[in-house]
Amino acid sequence: MNDTIHQEDRDSEKYHAAMDFIRALFQGNSDGHGFDHSVRVYRNAMKIAETEAECDHRIVALAALLHDTDDDKLFSTENNANARSFLETQDLPAEMTERICEAINAVSFHKNRRKKPETPEGRIVQDADRLDAIGAVGIGRAFAYGGAHGRSLAESIDHFHEKLLLLKDELNTESARCIAETRHAFLESFLEEWKKETENLGERESEQNADR
Repeated sequence: MNDTIHQEDRDSEKYHAAMDFIRALFQGNSDGHGFDHSVRVYRNAMKIAETEAECDHRIVALAALLHDTDDDKLFSTENNANARSFLETQDLPAEMTERICEAINAVSFHKNRRKKPETPEGRIVQDADRLDAIGAVGIGRAFAYGGAHGRSLAESIDHFHEKLLLLKDELNTESARCIAETRHAFLESFLEEWKKETENLGERESEQNADR
């Protein structure tokens, strides 16, 4: 019993250390891939992990917290350099470090389209990240990323159709699919309202210009 408690304490220390690491790494990030996103993914992942008997919760937790530390949209690193720089400070077995990096590498949407991660940890963290791309938070993140990268509102809406609306049907775990139902429905209702508020906008602008 005491060994279990001590292991839990050591794991908790690692998770807090990972949070400190990503808080510093993502300082000033405002495009939807910051510290708060990583913590939400961590929480999603741990919730999913509770229903997945075969996963290692330590790998899930650290992979979720570190999943964006080498994202090629944010960094020009290779071979998970940022994640590894942190993991090397945590006195982990080499095999665990590799499993964490494998799970991280399964997350990216554009690199893993239609690919099912080979490990349960990879499937969980991929689902956890994708859940944070839909629903109310997903909408906010889409516009935050678009604004940070010079996209118009219309171009950000295109992103819904190119990616966000596809995610519900590409999730790996049953618990993630259940969570996704309401979030996906919120996306659809938002787009319906967007359509109402913007329909015929181009025609109205043309008519106004013709009357001048």
